[in-house]
Amino acid sequence: MPMIQEEFIDSVKHYANQEKGDFLWREVEQAYSANSRHYHTLAHLENLLAQLNPLKAQFKNWDTIVFAMVYHDVVYNVLKNKNEAKSADFAVKRLRAISFPAEHIEQCKKLILATQKHETGDVEVNLFTDADLSVLGATLEAYKQYAVQVRKEYKLYPDLVYNSGRKKVLQHFLAMPRIYKTDFFYEKYEAAARRNLEWELEL
Repeated sequence: MPMIQEEFIDSVKHYANQEKGDFLWREVEQAYSANSRHYHTLAHLENLLAQLNPLKAQFKNWDTIVFAMVYHDVVYNVLKNKNEAKSADFAVKRLRAISFPAEHIEQCKKLILATQKHETGDVEVNLFTDADLSVLGATLEAYKQYAVQVRKEYKLYPDLVYNSGRKKVLQHFLAMPRIYKTDFFYEKYEAAARRNLEWELEL
């Protein structure tokens, strides 16, 4: 059983039974295993968990973080620009159904929506969005694989269109005073992320 699956079902069990947890996970697994996905898969969720698990003590409610991780890309369509909003709405509906506390649902929604623009927020938002961008600071080989996977997800777009859009994304990150908002992720990944982004931009 993947670690993220175990964490998710354990979190659901604080509010509902095992059967409900299994049902909700199957729904999530189906979404992240779609043929159109190459990067935004269960492996991405596993990486997010690996990044945030050591920082568990910095979050007020770990269940909220687990739900935000699992649901933040549950809706992902490269032809649409409201994936984060739709994912947040999806999460809200599922969490209300298990009577997850309203204030935690709001925080979960906030975390998911923050992954759209990765703008500075509170401590929890900053840690969450930094973890979401951790792949940028991976080894060059891992980054190359990520770049290939993202291109596959956008295979409907010809190179001329994709390359232009991708270039803007890369330049946007490189123009930031710092890509990672928290000192933890900045020290761990900033230098490597800038090298990787420059490498892809050169292509």
